[in-house]
Amino acid sequence: MDSIDINCDLGESFGQFIMGNDDSVFPYISSCNIACGFHGGDPLHMENTIKKALNHDVQIGAHPSYPDLAGFGRRKIILSTDELKAAVKYQIAALQGMVKSLGGELKYVKAHGALYNTIAHDMTEAEVFLTAVNEINPNLAIMGLAGSPFEEFTRKFGFNFIKEGFLDRKYQDDGSLMPRKEEGAVLQSVQESLNQFKMISENEKVGTASGKLIPMKVDSLCIHGDNPLAEEILRKIKHSNDFINVKSFQL
Repeated sequence: MDSIDINCDLGESFGQFIMGNDDSVFPYISSCNIACGFHGGDPLHMENTIKKALNHDVQIGAHPSYPDLAGFGRRKIILSTDELKAAVKYQIAALQGMVKSLGGELKYVKAHGALYNTIAHDMTEAEVFLTAVNEINPNLAIMGLAGSPFEEFTRKFGFNFIKEGFLDRKYQDDGSLMPRKEEGAVLQSVQESLNQFKMISENEKVGTASGKLIPMKVDSLCIHGDNPLAEEILRKIKHSNDFINVKSFQL
């Protein structure tokens, strides 16, 4: 692999509450997932983040979640089928409209937090999610967990699927992410993340919490905007000759 996309969850600030390191990471990424107001983000932060993405020529994706501002979208929220579909449609439509108003184009959708982890393995809820996206814009791509049941299901649904891995999270043996509540779920050093970046991007494998190596073929690697080490990790990736180039995925 000569190049790889790096994406980041951004625009998650809300009112006076500032989240993440958006300004510092934009120069190093090629795609961004912008919060749509249900776990973070508000209209002004959404618009400002879109402008920054367009200025940096960074691809834009919508980042919808369960309606869970208090829990930052990291809690499983039980909704009816109609409630979930409407919530996902509302968020994507809002961001898509704002992107268009500023002269850009929404490229893809990536669920956030608990919703992301749920639809990776729960195909009943995944179908609701994909139906919502389809009703807003069937031409959008879907970004999701590489190697999960959601990948094959999404392709059968007719969407382009962007296989995503993580360079700052620990994996379990089944290819799922270690829950954040467990110790070690987030990698704690720059070197750990750099090692994981190289392992996935160059060897198409990743180490798990138990010490196993499992296959991990991806189109895009995520680093979290609220990771305090994000800027240093990304700067070292960009400026080191040991690493492959960062380049947007091709839809």
